[in-house]
Amino acid sequence: MRHHECKQLISLMMDNEATEPQKLLVAEHLKSCPSCRAYADKLRKISSLLRTWKDELPSPDLEKQFQNKFDIRRQTGGSSMKNKKYLEAVLTVVVLVVLVGGLQLYAQKGLRAQLRDAATFVSAPVQLAKTVASAVSPRTITGALRSSADDISAQQYEPYYQASSVRTGRSEGVALQTSAHFGLAADKRTLSMAAGLTREESVIGCPLPYPQTPAEFSREGYNRIYDNKFLEVAQNPLSTFSIDVDTASYSNIRRFLNNNQMPPQDAARIEEMINYFSYDYPQPKGDDPFSVTLEGSTCPWNAEHQLVLVGIQGKKLDAQKLPASNLVFLIDTSGSMQSVNKLELLKQSFRLLVQQLTANERVAIVTYAGSAGLVLDSTPGNQKEMILGAINNLYAGGSTAGGAGIKLAYEIAKKNFISNGNNRIVLATDGDFNVGVSSDAELVRLIEEKRKEGVFLTVLGFGAGNYQDAKMEQLANKGNGNFYYIDNLNEGKKVLVSELGSTLFTIAKDVKIQIEFNPAHVKAYRLIGYENRILAKEDFNDDTKDAGELGAGHTVTALYEVIPAGSSEAVSNVDALKYQKQTVSPSDDLLTIKLRYKAPDADVSQLIEQSLKKGDIFDKPLSNNFQFASAVAEFGLLLRKSEYKGKASYEHVISAATAAKGNDTWGYRAELIDLVKKAQLLDASFGAVGIQFKGGSTE
Repeated sequence: MRHHECKQLISLMMDNEATEPQKLLVAEHLKSCPSCRAYADKLRKISSLLRTWKDELPSPDLEKQFQNKFDIRRQTGGSSMKNKKYLEAVLTVVVLVVLVGGLQLYAQKGLRAQLRDAATFVSAPVQLAKTVASAVSPRTITGALRSSADDISAQQYEPYYQASSVRTGRSEGVALQTSAHFGLAADKRTLSMAAGLTREESVIGCPLPYPQTPAEFSREGYNRIYDNKFLEVAQNPLSTFSIDVDTASYSNIRRFLNNNQMPPQDAARIEEMINYFSYDYPQPKGDDPFSVTLEGSTCPWNAEHQLVLVGIQGKKLDAQKLPASNLVFLIDTSGSMQSVNKLELLKQSFRLLVQQLTANERVAIVTYAGSAGLVLDSTPGNQKEMILGAINNLYAGGSTAGGAGIKLAYEIAKKNFISNGNNRIVLATDGDFNVGVSSDAELVRLIEEKRKEGVFLTVLGFGAGNYQDAKMEQLANKGNGNFYYIDNLNEGKKVLVSELGSTLFTIAKDVKIQIEFNPAHVKAYRLIGYENRILAKEDFNDDTKDAGELGAGHTVTALYEVIPAGSSEAVSNVDALKYQKQTVSPSDDLLTIKLRYKAPDADVSQLIEQSLKKGDIFDKPLSNNFQFASAVAEFGLLLRKSEYKGKASYEHVISAATAAKGNDTWGYRAELIDLVKKAQLLDASFGAVGIQFKGGSTE
């Protein structure tokens, strides 16, 4: 468990709202975590301190005292016009002082009452320690807001109200609700991070939890997913689909679980969960840009079925041999981006990317908010101070002219186009386009047109509440690009630093897979995930049909659940054909896989073909690749509440993923295991209701 997760549960415990499994989880964590123990003690002390504050109001006879002094002044010769005007002015000032003082004390009283409630149930402990303790007057609030060495802009904070997801505009003060959704906002000021927390604890180790709105107010958009069904090989021997290298679904799911919420079912795209992780497939040989690995065994959640893995490994490129790049950062700076998990996290992530740039890359920055604008013209990547200066000066405000921004970005990319280079727009947004060209159809047509001209599109998603997952995934798919969701700075580093090559450099485009199953050994099959990547069998040899792109060093994994031939399990209720009879050719092959791909600058595809024999299913020991990928798929089936989950269980996912964790250099697989444990607790504690996210899907 991470520090910020434990702190949220500690707050629930203090408010007597934690479940027994949550209490046990906290108790176990506190045994080995001095930081969280200190936090718990600090929260108790602050709560106790706030309850000792006394409310003081002006004396009830204060006005009478001033009136008596005024009468005395009048009786001693103050009847002149000069004295009268003087006294009237004094009395006016006195009345104003009384009113202002009374209002201020009244506000302080209300604020202190809110603070007492918030102190035992705070979802943003980062700001509580010192800022709240001194929040009894505007002057001390201002004094508590000091410049931060962490360079966390004030624009990342805004008031969040649990009662509504409607933005309330900017505030110069503190907005608190008894639910303790805590935020601060101010124009071009900087705020200190948590009192007593280091940069690593507050920014990386303990990222601020995202304020959440109730399901009924959420405007997050997800496409409805219908699980792929089992298809009989006798009638459907071919399975055809486009590869998918997107990973946004996994990090978005992590965002929900880290906020103690089960994610919406349609947020769980299983192929993106699987492909978030890299696998140890062999590097390609010869001129092919990728290798193909096939493996199979018994299906973990249904012992009567088999599971087949298809793995693709993209060729790794030497950093010195990467093509020159023409990059356009298209950054959403609209009002909807003004929060801790949006524009500020975006800026932090892009700063990491800029540190990796060389003179071989050029960068331009376009923003959009109300209208689109060029912030930085195309600049060599080694001029880091100029690029960082443009990023640091970004701030949020205005409506979202997303369509106009995309148009301008493509114009800049075309103006600085590099032949045989990497020409790419990196769109960073919450996807909430609402001004100008904003319909999905219009944007898709524009992106498809520019894709043909050699300018690709990568989409980075940010934020919560109005996060438009469906729209951004579609734009990335049509733009020969990829789609990521950045939920914290570690993810920004993963996407834009650790995996920069696969993120920005395409080695093969329009990659399609077609598998022919042998009816002698397979009765039926089901592709797990890839529901929105299914292609018609005729599309495989049609080079005009768009498909997915593969980045340098990228891995792609797909899983098929297979019903063996001879099984008595009913699959289809389609009547037998009257005029056709099927003949089966004798073969030991279980299946044959074909792949088509194009070079990044080519229009004609090339073909790779490989077979998997039935004996290969059981004759080889299982790899960590197979075991871990199948564990992630099983987790996805549980999150989706899939009708095909069989005997899937959180316990088995944890056991299988732990056994197959292998050399987990970056800790991504260990993190998955922690998330599965958290989902297990949430499922047990809240079931299908409680804090379960219920809204946001769009057909």
